[in-house]
Amino acid sequence: MSQTSMSDAYQKLAFLYDHYMAEAPYDQWAAYLGRAIQGESPEGLSLLDLGCGTGTLSVMWKRAGFHVVGVDLSEDMLTVARAKLDQEGAAVPLYQQDIRTLDLPEQFNIGTAFCDTINYLEQPEDVLQCFQSVYDHLKPKGLFCFDVHSTLKVDELFSGQTFGSVEEDITYIWECFPGEERHSVYHDLSFFVKEPSGLYRRFDESHYQRTYPIDVFVQMLETAGFKLLSLIGDFDPQVPLDEAERWLFTAIKQL
Repeated sequence: MSQTSMSDAYQKLAFLYDHYMAEAPYDQWAAYLGRAIQGESPEGLSLLDLGCGTGTLSVMWKRAGFHVVGVDLSEDMLTVARAKLDQEGAAVPLYQQDIRTLDLPEQFNIGTAFCDTINYLEQPEDVLQCFQSVYDHLKPKGLFCFDVHSTLKVDELFSGQTFGSVEEDITYIWECFPGEERHSVYHDLSFFVKEPSGLYRRFDESHYQRTYPIDVFVQMLETAGFKLLSLIGDFDPQVPLDEAERWLFTAIKQL
């Protein structure tokens, strides 16, 4: 899925996203970032929220005291984010941009890309280009924090599985199929949303995600000019990386 088609895929899902992400580990992402900055006060630190989606983390970062800028490719996601930030009274600039080719008017102390944002980049060269673009937008010794699906999650916990949920107003069926590339997966989702008439309208979404072994991510970080500072699985340094569903990276911009 190209970056353009990825944006198209989120046109309808954007307005249901927060409903289905209510149980997402937002507090754990926030705690992870807090550990990454080693107790330094967020006041005065600038943060680039890549793949900001509907803005939930942007709101949290802003509440914590960061100067926040959000970027997402989906116009509809940004529409939801703008409404949420305005309700919060949070002055957060939002940009509709491709994370591989960022063009922003400032550099940042921290770049974040949580909630499997990087997994939507289809080819290794896309990931490397993203890392290089983030590098160019960080200040000296800036931190880059992101997470990805592990190969275990993509290969064994997603591929070939079907998930679903039935609620009074919304029902969905989520089917996962192995992708053509190694460690990749197609997510085909069908939603049935109740309308005021009582009838249900169906719409479909298709998403493609890909991940890579740890050493590939580390090599691409180093090629882009970063040094890996930490890598943990599932928010817990005690979880073996080969058993984790989520890998979390913190890297620093080398001069």
